Amino acid sequence: MSTVLVTGGAGYIGSHAVRALANLNYQVIVLDNLIYGHREAIVNSEVRFVEGDIANKALVIDILKTYKVDAVMHFAAFAYVGESVTEPTKYYNNNLAASITLLDAMREAGCKNIIFSSTCASYGSPKYMPIDEAHPQEPINPYGASKWMLERVIKDYHHAYGINYAFLRYFNASGCSADGLIGEDHDPEPHLIPLILKAIKGERDAITVFGTDYETPDGTCVRDYIHVEDLADAHIKAFTYLLSGKGPVICNLGTGVGYSVKEMIDAAERATGKKVPVKYGERRAGDPSHLVANAEKAWKELGWKARYVNIEEIIATAWKWENGERSGRYGKN
Repeated sequence: MSTVLVTGGAGYIGSHAVRALANLNYQVIVLDNLIYGHREAIVNSEVRFVEGDIANKALVIDILKTYKVDAVMHFAAFAYVGESVTEPTKYYNNNLAASITLLDAMREAGCKNIIFSSTCASYGSPKYMPIDEAHPQEPINPYGASKWMLERVIKDYHHAYGINYAFLRYFNASGCSADGLIGEDHDPEPHLIPLILKAIKGERDAITVFGTDYETPDGTCVRDYIHVEDLADAHIKAFTYLLSGKGPVICNLGTGVGYSVKEMIDAAERATGKKVPVKYGERRAGDPSHLVANAEKAWKELGWKARYVNIEEIIATAWKWENGERSGRYGKN
């Protein structure tokens, strides 16, 4: 059975990918420094967990050699867009410089495959919609720039050193595991769906709508929400794609359907049967009006498409996590 190292595997998206891999009986090793990840999110007992950093080259080499790792799924990254604007050094040091150390460890250990958790933020302000993989990459914040720069580095490592890659540029990750066992627990929480649900629960005064004057039908930003279990499935398909000798490959991951902030609030009210307290604020710097994916290439190359296409169903999985045993927080019982 193939072996995969998952960096950032205790984080939101990484933990869902780890669970899916383990359920398919792959050998999984997780490397996470637990700055933002949660050890409790690793729910499969057979998964090997190592607390450490991708910047620790000797540690990464040891893991890759000891377990004879076939591929790396690279989720480890800082991902707060606003923070990246005010603290760019944090993002370039971690998302770029430390990731280059990871690539050099792969070279020395002879591991030739990487599935990179990239982002639609690398496209910047859309030139056309929906966004396909040929769209120019002109990121407008350091978070998106750090991901774009690492893509460029990995391409160079491919040409020079034979590192094979899959870039998965996904849109707005959303939802939680269908059974409510693992979910989204960020501090601070940047994502719209959990913010809406926490406002419903009274954990926040209200959900703030940032900007009502965008060039969209109702004036609020439009995004493509892709369920986290669909993202996990895409990473597994990319893993098997590379191990079959194919690649490199670059794919968008999204549903192809956009929902505005106001539409999301309405959908949450329908999914939960509860009223959402709302207040309005000014636009945030770096927020494009529309981000919607053209994900046809993922179907053609990987045989992947989103299973969760109903936004209320996506929200319902997050609501289940918020009201489940852990009440939307790891460490709570």
